[in-house]
This record gives sequence, C-alpha cells and structure tokens, in this order.
Amino acid sequence: MLRYVVNDQDVAAVRFGISPLSELGLSLRAIREPSWFPLQLPWLARTEQARADLDHEALMALIDERSWTPDFLNPRPESPLTRLDDELAALAETPAEVFRRDLEGVHGFVPPVFAGSSRAALRRIVRALTELWDACFAPYWPRMRAVLEADVVYRGRQIAQGGLHAMLNGLSATIDYSDGVVAVRLRDPRDRLQRIDGNGLTLVPTMFTRRASAPVGTGLPMIMYPARGQGALWEAERVANPAAVAAILGETRASLLAALGDPASSTELGVRFGVTASAVNQHLRALRDAGLLVSTRYGHSVLYLRSELGTALLEGSRAA
Repeated sequence: MLRYVVNDQDVAAVRFGISPLSELGLSLRAIREPSWFPLQLPWLARTEQARADLDHEALMALIDERSWTPDFLNPRPESPLTRLDDELAALAETPAEVFRRDLEGVHGFVPPVFAGSSRAALRRIVRALTELWDACFAPYWPRMRAVLEADVVYRGRQIAQGGLHAMLNGLSATIDYSDGVVAVRLRDPRDRLQRIDGNGLTLVPTMFTRRASAPVGTGLPMIMYPARGQGALWEAERVANPAAVAAILGETRASLLAALGDPASSTELGVRFGVTASAVNQHLRALRDAGLLVSTRYGHSVLYLRSELGTALLEGSRAA
C-alpha cells in the first residue's frame, strides 16, 4: 500500500500529464504477458511482425515477472505536451547511481545485459526504445494520445461536477482518497507513507495498466491509472441513435451526437466510426455550429462533447 499524504496546498496542485516514454515502458507489460491486456490484443497483433526485429534482450531486461519497470522509464511529465525526444534525451543522461538503483529496485540486481558502463547501457536502452516507438507506436500514437487526452478532459469534468474527491476515487478501484490521504493499493507488499509537501501530485493515464501504478522508489508523487475509452480504440463503432434524430441530422451525425457523451477528438472518432478525419470534422463542425456540441482545446487536439442542447435533443427523441 502506498499512501500519499496531502494538504490543502497539495490538493490545489494535483495535475495531469501524458508521458510517451512511460507508455513505451509500460507497454512491455503487454508484450511480455499479452493475456493480461485483452483490450490491446489488436495492437499486439498488428505489431507482431514489426516486433520481431526489436532488441528483445534489452527490452525484456527492463521488466520483471511482476510487470515492474524501473523508475527511469516513468518520468513525471511536466505538461500534457511532453515530447518523446525530450524524455529520451533526459533518459540518456540518467546518472549511473540512479540507473543502478532503479534497476536493483525492480530486479534486486543489475541485469547482466546492462553490466559494465551505464553510459553504454543507456545508449542501448534509448536505441531499443526508439526502435519500439518507430515500429509499434508511431503509426498509432495519434489514436492512443486522443484516448489519453479525452480521459484527462473527462477527469476535469468530474472535478468541476463532483470535486477532487469524486475524481480521485473514480480513477481506479485500487485508489481511495479520504481524510487527506490518497491510498493506492499496489502489488508491492511494502507499506509506504509519503508526504507530498508541496511537490504536487501528477496523475498519468495509460493504456498499459489494469490497476493503479506508482513509482517503485520514493520519487516525485505520481500515480498512473487505466485510461477510459480503450475498448473502442481499435474497432470501428456504430452507435445506436434514435430514429427521429437520425431522420433530421442523418445517421452519421446522429451517431456522433450519441457517442459524444464523453469528450473525443476527430482522430479518435474517425477510427471508431471507420470514416476519414476530414469527413468527421465536417460533421462535427456542423453539429457544433448548430449548438449541439461544444469543443475545447487540449494540447494539439480539439476535443468535442455533447452540449446540453444536444443531450436534450437525444433525450427528447427517446422519450417520444
């Protein structure tokens, strides 16, 4: 059990971040144990051939049988616009003592493949992760990032509607926030208590954890949690829509309206509905101009959400 003790100042400093490097590191869980991540089986199938040419010796030495990864693969993102290149550059400069400590925190020792010069080992790790990214992440990252960004917007709505307590307790069944303590039930048998003391708490959505995760060591406070909306990531979606609304708006626009009870980007919606991004954007702009959707910018993406008017239109047609 990990317990983060928060005060009023810390509560105000809770923020979200997205880390491409963390996704890379955590994806090793799915590569090592595919059955643990059924929602990502389509991704694993699509990338199977590409993964054959990766440096598996180095990559698999970064994870153990518990699916723990060293903390240097889980940097605390400083913004929602974190770039992989920046994270890899920082990883390459990891001090030797931190490199050894983080590996020993996972394995109890430094794996033989990383014995010797830490500089050489880090160069190999950066090269292996870059190859993993280019082969398996780069083609799909816009979809993945759209899911992560939509999750962050949803959590922001939870804070606005129900407060921080409701949002934190809704992240995972393994997180409980009460009486100034954020308790995270981990597989780690250790019982740890860490005061945030003004350092802020960063929440990081990911597609490669089934429950809440946290750094192995006592670094800056951070919780990684399963992002919402992963189930629709790899398949085209057909959302049932009321016939009356479809008769007015058309089937595609009515389906988009019905689907946007949670925020999503045009890229994500294009994947879910099996249509081009340009066609989706045309429909979304028309629905927004009619007052049926609202939009907000998050990082490089524009996320759309059904407005009160759009919800009233759907509910009215269902009641008719």
